Formats: sequence, structure tokens, C-alpha cells
Amino acid sequence: MTSETSAKLLGFEPFAQVNPVELRANATETDIQAVIWATYRQVLGNDHVMSAERLTSAESLLRQGHIRVCDFVRTLALSELYKKKFFYSTPNVRFIELNFKHLLGRAPYDESEITEHVNLYIQQGYEAEISSYLDSAEYQNNFGEQVVPYYRGFATQRGQKTVGFGRMFQLYRGTASSDRARVNHKKGTLTTELARNSATPVRTASLGKELQGVTGGDREQLYRVRVSQSARGRRPQIRLGIQEYLVSYEQLSPTLQRLNKRGCRIMNVSPA
Repeated sequence: MTSETSAKLLGFEPFAQVNPVELRANATETDIQAVIWATYRQVLGNDHVMSAERLTSAESLLRQGHIRVCDFVRTLALSELYKKKFFYSTPNVRFIELNFKHLLGRAPYDESEITEHVNLYIQQGYEAEISSYLDSAEYQNNFGEQVVPYYRGFATQRGQKTVGFGRMFQLYRGTASSDRARVNHKKGTLTTELARNSATPVRTASLGKELQGVTGGDREQLYRVRVSQSARGRRPQIRLGIQEYLVSYEQLSPTLQRLNKRGCRIMNVSPA
């Protein structure tokens, strides 16, 4: 599990300690409304839902106990509303990335997962593609029948590859962002990374600097290194101002050495 300090620096603090939203027996109307809105937020990628767009029939069935939360998720993902937001004007690869995020709460691990789902859509169609997530053992093991899917890609879990942690940040842009605002990509966000089997460094939300070597244990303390950049050789003098780097204890010494080699002047090192 990522520490609270790291989660705050990286900008996903709301998901660091997840309290799953579950529809329990004898739920009140307030409880049911919380489940409904949590489902809309998750499946629609935090996009705004107008009153006329709400799936009132499905909401009513859920309220009356005729369908389960997983059925409500399925109905929403198969709806014309979901198609308009994420399917019709979106490349297939990007659409599949968002399906992973919205329905399984994580990013794709590798290119083989993308290829599998592209082929599934081509051969069996839209409904089969959506159902493949909801009918999977992974979905049932993590969410079951009555828990709203949530972003679990930020936590270390059994059966989940650690590379998914970094890749989740390629799909996540903060609690105030909407996935619909980012669907018009010419290709998927992770296309190059998955094809190369590489991982993009995770950067802090506030400073945009790489967060290196964040691990558990006694040395998880992060340090803020303030430096000023100086021109070298005959290069023209360019004023770059003060830069800050956030690094773990293990990476502090290598970072200082690397900065010194670049000609940077270390101004201050302090606990973050």
C-alpha cells in the first residue's frame, strides 16, 4: 500500500485509503443514492451527468432490489450514453484503456491485454467487449455483485502487477478531471509504453518532477532538493530559475551526484 505522504505528493490521496461503496441489505434511500452516483462517477470517468441522461429505469430496478450493482454497472457501460462519451469518436485502443480504468479500476498491464480486447471487439462486438470485464474472475474477486468499481490501481494487491501503478497515472489526471475531455487522442495514452514494454516515471502532481524510489520501510522519507541551473561551456546563458526535485532517501545521494555533474548548484536539501 502506498503511504499517505506519497499519495498526497502524487495527487491521488482520495484513493490511497479506499472505502468501497457497497449496496448492503436494508440500505436507506441515502445509501442507494450514494451507490448510484458513485457508479456514474466511476463508469463515466467523473464526467458530468445531466438529469436527462440518467438511466432512471435502471436506477429504479436497483432501488427495488431487482438488479445488483454489477448489473447497474453493466447497463451503464452498454448504454448509448457511454457509447457517446467514450466509443463513437474514440480510437479502439483508447476506448479499451478507458474500459480497463472504468470497469476494473486499473490500467492495462501489457500490449497483449490490449490486443486481446481489440480482437474480441472485432470478432464479437461491443457487448462482448464490455461483458468480458464484468464477467471476469478479476472483477468478481475485487468487486463482487454489490460493490461499485473503484480505482484500485494505486494499491499493491494480490495478482496485480506493480507496473500497473505507474501506468495508472497515464490514465488518471486528478479528481477534478473528466475522461471525456481526453478521449480525442489519435491513439491510446499507453500505446507506445505498452508496445515498448516500458514504464513512464511517475511525477508529482504539484511540481511535475519524477518521484523516484518510493518504497516502504523506515526510509520512505522524501527530501526536497532545491537547485539552480548554470550554463556550461560556450552555451548562451539561459536563466532557468530555481527547480525542485522530490526524491526518496535511497535516491538522494545518486540524485545529488547527477545534479552536480550537470553543473547545477545545490541550494538546499530538506525533508519534504
